[in-house]
Amino acid sequence: MQRPYLEVADIFHKHGAAWRDSQRGRLSLAQLKVMSAIDQCRTAALGGHVLRCDGCATEQVSYNSCRNRHCPKCQSAAAKRWLDARQADLLPVEYYHVVFTLPAPIADLAYQNKVELYGLLFDVAAEVLQTIAADRKHLGARIGATLVLHTWGSALTHHPHVHGIVPGGGLAPDGKSWVACRPGFFLPVRVLSRLMRRRFIEELLRLHQVGRLRFFGELAALADGAFFNQWLAPMRQCEWVVYAKRPFAGPQAVLAYLSRYTHRVAISNSRLVAMDERGVSFKWKDYRAKGSTRHKTMTLAPQEFMRRFLLHVLPGGFHRIRHYGLLANGNRRECLALARELLDAVPAQAVTPSSDEQADGSSSAAAPVFVCRHCGHPMAIVHSWMHGQAIRAPPAS
Repeated sequence: MQRPYLEVADIFHKHGAAWRDSQRGRLSLAQLKVMSAIDQCRTAALGGHVLRCDGCATEQVSYNSCRNRHCPKCQSAAAKRWLDARQADLLPVEYYHVVFTLPAPIADLAYQNKVELYGLLFDVAAEVLQTIAADRKHLGARIGATLVLHTWGSALTHHPHVHGIVPGGGLAPDGKSWVACRPGFFLPVRVLSRLMRRRFIEELLRLHQVGRLRFFGELAALADGAFFNQWLAPMRQCEWVVYAKRPFAGPQAVLAYLSRYTHRVAISNSRLVAMDERGVSFKWKDYRAKGSTRHKTMTLAPQEFMRRFLLHVLPGGFHRIRHYGLLANGNRRECLALARELLDAVPAQAVTPSSDEQADGSSSAAAPVFVCRHCGHPMAIVHSWMHGQAIRAPPAS
């Protein structure tokens, strides 16, 4: 695959060192690690290996990837492996896409309390979906959901929200039948929104009362309980944005969607346009505009671009893809087997990686196969070096 004209790594490489010095003491260790990983990804700094083709004797130097989950270059292979595992989980039913978004003031608070409030967003969204689905007035079934956290808007601003991919139905309370939702309609979004608002505020107050929230800068006054309650009052009245899109056009469309969303980072290299004396220019979508005017180009100073990119670094060990209900990791296999039995469906077959997929390292096999781009013959590793070792020239023929 041809290297993009401009990469996030190029911006960090050119402007990162000076900006890190100017922000000394303000960047977290996680943000510094992300900058370093992206800057060094697929360079000699991380080590690599020399490949030789068995057919045409072509030699090729291949550098190691950083495998950081915030790196735009490292997510396609990870997404492919994850999707192969999810292939067998699909059911022959309609799938729906539901999005839960936090109001802007709470989003600001979430940035200072990522572990607590991002986790709360996950859990409350899942609880709301399962509660309304279990209500006999709406569906009366136990459902499953896969939730994916995104923390960015198209302009790299902080905009935390979760995307939910939900099968259109669930198991009856007695587990003896499959309850399908109405064609083209899953659950009422207004009901979801109101319950989301109430439950999130209740849990947010509980976190404040037990002292698990931190407040800095302009939000420091919220440490006082009375002021915090007063600050929350407008959030009890405003509408919380919850919306559902049209059902996917079959299970394969679900996989195509997931391939774009599960391992997405704040901005892909393909959206970068230029880096020049004016700054960094990138493509973005203005959702408040209509038609073709939505697609625009924004230019930011390199320092502002890096600041916005690093807003979306997640805490270490934080899972941004989570499964709930019938799809929860603890009972997924049993619940899906029962659902297929009730739907009279044949289990999906696991995907076997092709030779091309193995060649680009996207297979989960222990020993990837490298293929020559010139003649198609296998390539053998004739020399490897690890991080920190001096690089020697490829061996003589």
